[in-house]
Order: sequence, then structure tokens, then C-alpha cells
Amino acid sequence: MAVIDHNGPTYYTDVAAVVDYIIEKFDKKITFCMPIALGKSYQISNEMYRRAKNDPSIDLTFVTALSLEKPTWSNDLERRMMQPLRDRVWKGIPDFDYMLDLRKGALAPNVKMKEFYYKAGSVKSDPMAQQNHYSSNYTHVGRDMMDEDCNILYCHIVAKKEINGKVCYSDSCNADLSLDIKKYIPDAKAAGRKFLHIGHVNNALPFMYGDAVVGGDDYDIILENPEYDTPLFSVPKAPVTTADHMIGLHVSSLVKDGGSLQIGIGSLGDAIAAALIMRNKANWDYKKVLDAVGVNSNYGDLVDRIGGREPFEEGLYGTTEMLVDAFVELYTAGVIKRKIYGNLEIQRLVNEKVLTETLTRESVKALLSQDAFQPILKKTDFESLQKYGVFKEALVWDDYAIVDGESRYSTDLREAANLDAILDHCIGESLENGVIAHGGFFIGPNQFYDTLRNMSEKERKLFEMTGVAVLNQLYGDEKLRTLQRKDARFVNAGMIVSIVGNIASDALENGTVISGVGGQYNFVSMAHAIEDARLIMMIRAVKETAQGPKSNVVFNYGYTTVPRHLKDIVVTEYGIADLRGKVDHEVVEALINVADSRFQDELVQKAKKARKLTPDYEIPAQFRNNYPEVIAKKLAHFRQMGNGYFDVFPFGCEFTKEEIVLGRSLREFKSKMDKDKIKTIMGLAKQMLTGLPEGSEPYLKRMQLDHPQAFKEKLTQKLVAFALKSSGQI
Repeated sequence: MAVIDHNGPTYYTDVAAVVDYIIEKFDKKITFCMPIALGKSYQISNEMYRRAKNDPSIDLTFVTALSLEKPTWSNDLERRMMQPLRDRVWKGIPDFDYMLDLRKGALAPNVKMKEFYYKAGSVKSDPMAQQNHYSSNYTHVGRDMMDEDCNILYCHIVAKKEINGKVCYSDSCNADLSLDIKKYIPDAKAAGRKFLHIGHVNNALPFMYGDAVVGGDDYDIILENPEYDTPLFSVPKAPVTTADHMIGLHVSSLVKDGGSLQIGIGSLGDAIAAALIMRNKANWDYKKVLDAVGVNSNYGDLVDRIGGREPFEEGLYGTTEMLVDAFVELYTAGVIKRKIYGNLEIQRLVNEKVLTETLTRESVKALLSQDAFQPILKKTDFESLQKYGVFKEALVWDDYAIVDGESRYSTDLREAANLDAILDHCIGESLENGVIAHGGFFIGPNQFYDTLRNMSEKERKLFEMTGVAVLNQLYGDEKLRTLQRKDARFVNAGMIVSIVGNIASDALENGTVISGVGGQYNFVSMAHAIEDARLIMMIRAVKETAQGPKSNVVFNYGYTTVPRHLKDIVVTEYGIADLRGKVDHEVVEALINVADSRFQDELVQKAKKARKLTPDYEIPAQFRNNYPEVIAKKLAHFRQMGNGYFDVFPFGCEFTKEEIVLGRSLREFKSKMDKDKIKTIMGLAKQMLTGLPEGSEPYLKRMQLDHPQAFKEKLTQKLVAFALKSSGQI
């Protein structure tokens, strides 16, 4: 063990010593708080859990969200599919021991888990998870963590870098909760509770800038040992379905050039990004596809009013709690490029197009004439303007004068001569330190992490990390944040929408938690608070179940995440429902118009029975053909153009070609078994009596079934071959 006492933190190189200190400091009663997803320390959390497991007198509670888990398998077929992928994509990544025990139903009895967000559907049948879920807005999670009535530690991984001769740390992938946690520390200590802030250096993290950057004094303990460095957990790309692409296409037409964008991780986020890139780089084809799918004919007025079809001249600013790789793709494609600035007066004049990135004498004169800088320019204002390039870097402020070597220029702006001298000698050439995207945390595939690490420092500074208290609300700096987030489109996903506009996003009507509200309600509120912002809720119109297709547009539902009085825009694969300011019959009509046509008549009947529609109401003809095969046909021509339009993986993936085909085939086989078990088994039995279909060899080799030995392996080989053939993949 190596321990070095320091004025700020205590530095450790041994994880066991860190945990020894925690247990002694907290008298064995410990609330162990960690950020969502990537920012957890495997070593500290695992050692803490091991101690608690071996010592029942330790009272340990983990408070966190989304403890990342590598894929597992429950049978030999799944193992053959998943193990090579696991060994390749997640090589060198440890497991969280508490999660391994939780999944086995063997979590130590003196250990509790409290989480505010889960991987969707991962804990539906887990009693502890269902009973110990925090249902909190993301902006309230830090408060709720610090409200735990016991000793608290907040532990996370950090990046390290020397800046101007000083060692600095970056919250990197998880700046989300740090600002809030720090805010509540004084009150916790005043109440007599013990608190520890622990940073664990992981050199795999890219060093991210913004509020994420702090000095060592922010921590009580810093653990650093290269032996504890681990790769970052990869979240491989999900396939983007035809329905996803249609949703993304509709959303892309509602995004206004010069505006702001929030999207999340997953196939829907990729679909939106792909459509926005098509709009920017292949605009002629983009406009043709909007015509083909009916956007222009059905929603042209709405697009004209709040969105657009043209390429992005000004570009977008990304404002999102989760910085996902789609933002980097949009940046590379020239869509995310609008810079925002942390100075109210600069941002106001940039919005008004008085200030551009290239500074002129006249534009700076207009800036300095703002009331905030009159009548005498103060030191804080000078330093803020200098940070953003308005004043040259070498200048200093001294006793109400701007000093340039031997020259001094009075900051009394009431005198025209002083102002002229400043404009002649002190202003910079261009605005500096603009930011094109802000995020609270990030997670994604390995390629995303590599991209961030390989960016130049200047380029990485364009993507700043800050807290959810900044990102997910306006409170605290309303005027500036409103200006920065002009024409914002807050795009979120829901599971189910009722025909009067209530949306369920995080739980079922019996209360079963599927994921968590996260920041969704924050963005809903902000979309209504910013005058030119819009909320866009994405709902897949249909979900496939073992009993057949089921509508996600329903008459009513016993759980609500977004209440109907906060309704705005709902998008399904079949279209756009603009609900803001509409009365009930208009809302019902618009939502039925974007429902799957297999369920529309039943919805109309129920709405009429509830007196929400007139007895003679009929669905307009243009909305009576909402079927999966119809939208697939509309996109088929563009898919065949050979330009990568509407690909299943528009930005690539970590799977091999064989794995993509196998995954699709085996999913279809399972679906067929669920829907018609007897027919599927008969088809499989027929395959058992025939030879292997042509073209199956590379797929069987990937599954280690090219040379089966035991009878069970031979059966599995035939099953895989049947799945490949019946799905049309070979």
C-alpha cells in the first residue's frame, strides 16, 4: 500500500486500503453512491461488496443506475452465438459482483440496491429491483442520494491530465451528478453526516472539458494504479428497423436549421441522425423520400412552420443529458456545428446575427454598448469577454484599465475616445471557446470512445460535459440557457400513448418498472417553458408479441409518465400528430391517424362510445393504409439506390456480417416458434431429413457447428440451418 497525505485528497494505489478507510470512517454503515452507466469503479465497488458479503455486520446500500452487464446465455445455442462476441467486444472488462449475485438471487442479505434507471426490461421479474426503484427526475437524483439518512460516499472514475503545470481531473463520462452532489455536501456535513468523495483514475477515459474539469481538492480520496485501468464498456449498435427509420425521417423534418437538438441512445437516435445527415448531404433524395412517404402532403404546413427540408446552413447545437455517438456522426456530417457561448450578451447578439464568429470593430462596438457593460467595464465582464475571444489573450485588466504592455486603455465606456482606443487596439479576431454540444454523461460503442480519445484537444473542447442540473432545466441561468437552446427539439421515446395524449414511457400499468423516467419529464417541462421549443415523443405504433401484433396507440392505459396536459408532438412510423393546443377530438383524431390500421377501427369505436368523437366521424382516406408492408415498400426504392439509405446499421456496428445474419435469423425463428409452434417444428423436422442448404457454411463455422460431433450438436446445426433458410438469409 502507498498512501500520501496531501492538503486536499489522500492518494491511494491500493483498493483494499481505500475500502479499509471507508469501513472505518463510516462505522460499517455505508451508502455507496455511483453515477449512471459508465462512471462506476469496478475495483472499489467489488471490493466493498466482497467485504460486506464476508462481514454481515457491514450495512451496505448501493445507490446508482444502469449497472452495465455483459451478455449471458441460458442454453448451448445462445452460448455459441454470444460467447465469441463477448470475448471480442468486452475483452478485459470485469463484472460487477453485486450484479452477478443479484441475477442469481443471491445478493448478500446485508446489502441493498437502490437504482433510478434500469436497462429497459431487465428487471421486470426482479422483486428487489422493483421494490427499490427511485422514481425521480434526473435533476432530483443528486438531492435524493444526499437525502439518504446515513453516511454517504460518492465514487466514480475520472480522467487525469496536466493543464498549465497543474494536475487536473475530469469527470469525463459522468459529469451528470457531480455538480449537484457538491451542492448538497455542506448541508449533509452540517447535519452531522459523514461524506466522502472518491475519484478513481482510469486512463481509458477521454479527458473531457467544461464543468467536468476540477482540481484534486474536489476529492477526499483519489485511487490511481495502472493495474486497475479497464476498457470502457461498449454498447453495440442496435439494428434500425423500417419503423425506426420512418420515425427518424418524420422527426428530421421537424428540426429547424439554427436550432438545438436532444436525442438519446439506440436505434431511434441513429434513425434520426441518419435522416438529418441525408437531409444535409443528399438533399435532393431527401426531398424525394419526404414526398414518397407523405410528409409533404400530410404535414407540409407543420414542417414549413417549425421544421425544414433544406440542408443545414447554420447547423444545430446539441443539448442532451446523454452524449451519444450519433452527435459525433452529425458533427462529422456538418449538421451539429452551431456554436453557443457562456456569456449572455454575446449569445443574444449571436442569435440576432449582430455578432458572427469573425469579429469586427462594429460588431464589438454593438456588444460593448449593451447595458450589462455600461458605463464602466468591470473586471469580471472583461475576463468573460476575453475568454470568448472578444479581447486579445495577452491583455490584462488592472484598476479599470485594459493593459497591453506599456499601454493602458480606460474601461470608462462613457468616453468615446476610450471606446475607440479599445476597439482600435484590444479586440480579438474571432470568437473563441464556442461549444457545439453539451452532455451530462456518455456511453456507446468502442468506436465512439476511440473517436473521442483521438480528437485533438481543440476539437474535444467543442463537446463539453456538465451536470444535469444545467442541461435538463432552465433554473439557475434561465436567460442564457433559453438563448442557447433556441428552436430546441427535445426528442424522447415512449412505450404507449393513449388517444387523449397520456404517454407511458418507463413502467407498465401495474407499476412494473421497465426503465426509469430519467430526464424525460425534465425535457417535457423545458419544451413548454422555452417559447420556440417543441417536444417530440416517439412511439412505435406496433409491438410484436407471442400473441401477435399489439397496438401501442391505445384507448386508455393505467400508467402515465407524460400527462396529457403536457402533450405536444407524437411521431410514429406512420406519421406526425401535432397535439399542442388541440382540443380532445382533434387529439384523438390525430393519434388514430398515426396508429396502425389494423387497430384504427376499434379505437374509433371506443372513442365514439366515450363521446370523444362524433357518431359520424370517419378516418381520412390518406391515413387508412398504415401497414408495415406499405411503409417498407415506400422505402424500398431508396434502399436499392446503393447509397446506404435506411440501412439496418447506418453507422456500422461491432458485429460481423455473419453475426448480423445469424442474429436476425435466430430472432425470426424464435418469433415463429412463439406464434405457430407446431408449424415451425414440422418445418424443422423436414430440415432434419435433408442436407445442409447452400451458403450455410460460413454461418455454421461462426457457430462452431461446421463439424458437429455429438448428436446434440448435429441437431443444433440443423436448427441453425433451418433458421437461416426459413428467414430467407441463404
